[in-house]
Amino acid sequence: MAKPILVLNCGSSSIKYQLIDPDEETVLAKGLVERIGDAGNGIVTHETDGQEWTITPQLHNHTVALQAVFKMFDDHGPGLKNVTAVAHRAVHGGDRFAAPVVIDDEVIATMQELVPLAPLHNPAVIEGIRAAQSLLGNVPHVAIFDTAFFTQLPEEAYTYAINRDLAKRNAIRKYGFHGTSHQYVSQQVPAVVGTDLGELNQIVCHLGNGASISAIKGGKPIDTSMGLTPLAGLVMGTRSGDIDPGVFAYAARSEGWSTERIDSELNKNSGMLGLTGDTDMRDVEAAFEKGDEAAVTGMNVYIHRLVFYIGGYAALLGRLDTLTFTAGVGENSSFVRKMVCDRLVGLGVVLDEAKNEARDKAPHLISAPESKVKVLVVRTNEELAMAKQTEHLLAS
Repeated sequence: MAKPILVLNCGSSSIKYQLIDPDEETVLAKGLVERIGDAGNGIVTHETDGQEWTITPQLHNHTVALQAVFKMFDDHGPGLKNVTAVAHRAVHGGDRFAAPVVIDDEVIATMQELVPLAPLHNPAVIEGIRAAQSLLGNVPHVAIFDTAFFTQLPEEAYTYAINRDLAKRNAIRKYGFHGTSHQYVSQQVPAVVGTDLGELNQIVCHLGNGASISAIKGGKPIDTSMGLTPLAGLVMGTRSGDIDPGVFAYAARSEGWSTERIDSELNKNSGMLGLTGDTDMRDVEAAFEKGDEAAVTGMNVYIHRLVFYIGGYAALLGRLDTLTFTAGVGENSSFVRKMVCDRLVGLGVVLDEAKNEARDKAPHLISAPESKVKVLVVRTNEELAMAKQTEHLLAS
């Protein structure tokens, strides 16, 4: 009999969910809740057995939203009576959570203390946890933190060159994000290349609307591009990535902007949106091919930043064995992969163009046999990784 785990990802105004059998690695049902807290009606979409249902109730808060989700399970299946646990994606665990943890009052209190580090995300996660516990209180609930994998970073990688007392008082350091994805993807690579995880020097590029890159040595991260917040690092859909910190003070003086306005501009109106007017890389690629000036500049900036990080991480690793692309852009854009790899010939990267264009759901190589660095495409599956981590934690 299947022992399914319900995986929840609560955002500030949305909930993504999957019911997963971790042993069979199958999705029994999945869905999306949107517009939580809006004045109008929300949207709840539920999929199972190849069928999809949508309802549009008012969703005043996450508790009401989860009640709507559970009604979808009741009305359309599969039933939740066999659920063995609920896994909650938690964005920010600071340096307090280095591994998945069974949720109790103390864990929730600690997450509450960490709200200043993730003011948009952590409150929604906490509300989602409490709502789920009230609806499914007879099974354990587990928190899995995006930052957990990167608690292993060495001090020289996570420390910012600012006043030590200021940093300590405010817990200012690099935390990194997308950790569940980076860990999961890096663990799929050994089977493809035929080398043990402990012997591999890897770079993983998680390229979606949010994007990050990590250097992983023997299964442990030695650096990653996101920092105290997910704003740092690569150029993203709406986020600037790395920027001169002096821009904050300059924008405040020249535009009269508040810190909240500057934060909003860099998070929501920058990146590819700011450069090209579009966040969809497919549209940017099409415009690039037509010679659109903004698209050409934007794409070149995006690729330049990515190649810059890959080169730096290759130097930190000392020897680069594998380069892996994952997430929406990384998995689906042969265009971006080619632009990156064509600029890495100095590292010995040689792309097999036919393999790069082929579509394969399984983890696969796209580098030529003579390439000194094996280049892969691996589909990330954060929900499955969360389900498996939950199962492992409860079994131990």
